[in-house]
Amino acid sequence: KPGQKIAMDGLVVSGKSTVNQAAITGESVPVMKELDDEVFAGTLNEEGALEIKVTKLVHDTTIAKIIHLVEDAQAEKAPSQKFVDKFAKYYTPIIILIAFLVAIVPPFFGGEWHQWIYQGLAVLVVGCPCALVVSTPVAIVTAIGNAARKGVLIKGGVHLEEMGRLDAIAFDKTGTLTKGYPEVTDFVAAASVDTLALLGKIAAVESMSQHPLAKAIVQYAKAEGAQPAEVENFQSVTGKGAYADVSGETIHIGSLQWISELAEVPQDLLERARTLQTEGKSVMACAASGSFRALIAVADPVRQESQNVLERLKSVGIRHTVMLTGDHETTAQAIAQAVGVTDVRASLMPEDKLTAIKELKSRYGRVAMVGDGINDAPALAASSIGIAMGGAGTDAALETADIALMADDLNQLPYTMKLSRKTLQIIKENIMFALGLKIVALLLIIPGWLTLWIAIFADMGATLLVVLNSLRLMRIQK
Repeated sequence: KPGQKIAMDGLVVSGKSTVNQAAITGESVPVMKELDDEVFAGTLNEEGALEIKVTKLVHDTTIAKIIHLVEDAQAEKAPSQKFVDKFAKYYTPIIILIAFLVAIVPPFFGGEWHQWIYQGLAVLVVGCPCALVVSTPVAIVTAIGNAARKGVLIKGGVHLEEMGRLDAIAFDKTGTLTKGYPEVTDFVAAASVDTLALLGKIAAVESMSQHPLAKAIVQYAKAEGAQPAEVENFQSVTGKGAYADVSGETIHIGSLQWISELAEVPQDLLERARTLQTEGKSVMACAASGSFRALIAVADPVRQESQNVLERLKSVGIRHTVMLTGDHETTAQAIAQAVGVTDVRASLMPEDKLTAIKELKSRYGRVAMVGDGINDAPALAASSIGIAMGGAGTDAALETADIALMADDLNQLPYTMKLSRKTLQIIKENIMFALGLKIVALLLIIPGWLTLWIAIFADMGATLLVVLNSLRLMRIQK
């Protein structure tokens, strides 16, 4: 019902409503949900009533996985934390030994027992490694929490730190740099043709077809305001296209080669078709009662943010970007040119992407892979950091990747990079604060200026300083 939280992951079987998915995906704008759309547990139904078919058990819901992954992320220690833990393992016994010697040795050479036991206790307090031990985990947990609120799921401190040290990033094309579904990009009608009326007839034929590109044409016609027409005698021709009788005309829609056999295509439109194909678009044509009518170009459109994101990544220190795709060379080059990627590897099978990642790692050291988490799974697993697009929609993305961009938004990538590099900087500052303050306090032993209250101030002050410094990571925004 409106205003209620959705209890389980499922599919909408009836009803229409907007759902606030901010808790799961980080999307600030509510998303429209209709028949067969997926919904997630923990999201809020806003307007209409929805009937939902549950598709996952409670332990398998998206929110349950996120909770589990966050727990794992907090339990997994980052390289800096491992170093600090190892350092503290030797540091703590040494401080205890120094405190013991300060308290015992001077009295044997004429010092007062009361004074030097007091000094020994002060050394013990100031040498306590509290600030040093919390210097890394408090920064890591703060950064992971900040990222989770922005719709970025980081599976552990080790991945957060690795992200900050990257030199190269590889991108899948479909669904990552592009939207992942076809759209009509160009509709070129022949001279003296009523474009809107023709579009309505074409959409009427394609509404009967099961071809993947047919839905794109129907949606385009609807968006343009074309009126649907009555269809009779629909026939599908395998590998070529489809035709039907619409408003007294036989409308053929299909491959350019097939339409060229049925009608004469003007030379200027043939040239236009070749130009569209070099741009990586699939070109179809339409004929009506044996006469050529129009060209239709369909492509997987580039995400609006892709070019901007790649420029921002270069500005934050990424030396090399590469596109790995299973698509053919022409389409890959067209997309690469549009977004600004210079290194393109096309026609790759999943195992070829894996080989490419290994080659990039040998050349650049640390390499991230950004993909959809299904056909890119081997490459995601082999990369230094696997980053999944739309983690809320694919189980493989959450399982394989180290970082999931839950809202399917590439703009989260430069933000995550910035957060990671800032985290590395904060950790270094924390360790310097913690050790620096203690060294200064311990040096006060020599002139005998170290008192218990200075020791407590140095110990608690360093801890508070480290915590407050780490909380600066909360201020980093997308």
